[in-house]
Amino acid sequence: MLALRMGEGFRNGLARQVWGVAALVQAAADALAARFAACAVQGELSGVARAASGHCYFSLKDADGANALLRCAMFRRAASLLDFELQDGQRVEVRGRLAVYEPRGELQFIVESMQRAGQGSLYEQFLRLKARLEGQGLFDPARKRPIPAHPRCVGVVTSLAAAALRDVLSTLVRRSPHVRLVVYPSPVQGAEAPAALVGALALAARRDEADTLIVCRGGGALEDLWAFNDERVVRAIAASPIPVICGVGHETDVTLSDFAADLRAPTPTAAAELAAPRRDACLGQLAVLATRLRRQAARGLEQRQQHLDALTLRLARPAELARRRDAALGRAAQRLVHAARQPLEHEHARLDRHALRLVRAAALQRVRHGQRLETLQVGLRGLDPQQVLTRGYAWLTDASGRVVQSVAQLSPGARVGAVLADGDAQLQVDEVHSRART
Repeated sequence: MLALRMGEGFRNGLARQVWGVAALVQAAADALAARFAACAVQGELSGVARAASGHCYFSLKDADGANALLRCAMFRRAASLLDFELQDGQRVEVRGRLAVYEPRGELQFIVESMQRAGQGSLYEQFLRLKARLEGQGLFDPARKRPIPAHPRCVGVVTSLAAAALRDVLSTLVRRSPHVRLVVYPSPVQGAEAPAALVGALALAARRDEADTLIVCRGGGALEDLWAFNDERVVRAIAASPIPVICGVGHETDVTLSDFAADLRAPTPTAAAELAAPRRDACLGQLAVLATRLRRQAARGLEQRQQHLDALTLRLARPAELARRRDAALGRAAQRLVHAARQPLEHEHARLDRHALRLVRAAALQRVRHGQRLETLQVGLRGLDPQQVLTRGYAWLTDASGRVVQSVAQLSPGARVGAVLADGDAQLQVDEVHSRART
């Protein structure tokens, strides 16, 4: 109900008149419209919802944590002018007017324009913690483990009163009734939720009975999901020895637990679908594998039978086997003879080539030596004294037959012998004249 400060005349009118509910609400709406026809409000978005008509509904709360909430409506025309997506936790400044929603008598703010005024405090905490944990490697894709394809047991960490638990249970019963389900109960909202969630994860690790863990809850505002942004919960999920699927909120909701988990699911139902395969699909696959195995076994038996028949035929015809062995031995002997003859033929050919080269080398050597002898003969004939004598020279010897090379060996009256080209003569020296050498 609305408490309105009216003028004195209006209070007097109230005292004298009994109002109908609609009339009183209308009067209050008129007073608000007159007093707050245009105003601006700054706050943090909460509970954002967009209707199929295009209208947006949300609440504004003080970013400093004051206990106040203002319901707001933003109609399609104004919402279509926004240049950003509305999200819980955003700090915005809205302009519009105060009004009363008459069917319920509730105060609401009709938003005509909106602009961002910085991120809300919760969202700022979210971004700061995300950056710090990401820097420490908690969200590294390399550390994420594969989810078991065929789990025998699936553990669920959530509240026993949560609708998310019913969604998970109904999905697994419908799809995978053969999978055992264990619930590790924990509050999923409120101040005690982070410690309880960490304890439930630790209990699941100690009992070591589940192949996969599902951490889930339904959707809500950013503050409703804040337990899954708590650093203790995020670190517990990252340290869990059991692979974790996180299915918190709706598809548009994102928590830090989603980044730390081995797999993020958009909803709790999707988390159950990702945790275990459909039984009928598994049975169909097994049927296909069984058919393939039977065919392969039958094909293997047929091949073995054919091989056995071939062996039987060989044993029934020893003469044919002996003939084949003889033929094989004959071919081997021919290959052996050919293999022995071929190196000999190569060696004979090589020796023939060497002999031919040797004959050619000897002939060439004889020619070279003959040419050399002729050259030496020509040189020898040029040195023959007889040839010198034919040019008019004489060869003188003294009485003892020694060659006279100098006039010092002669004296007047001495006799010398002269050898000429066509004969020799005995000469007597009349005079000796010495000639100085230059």
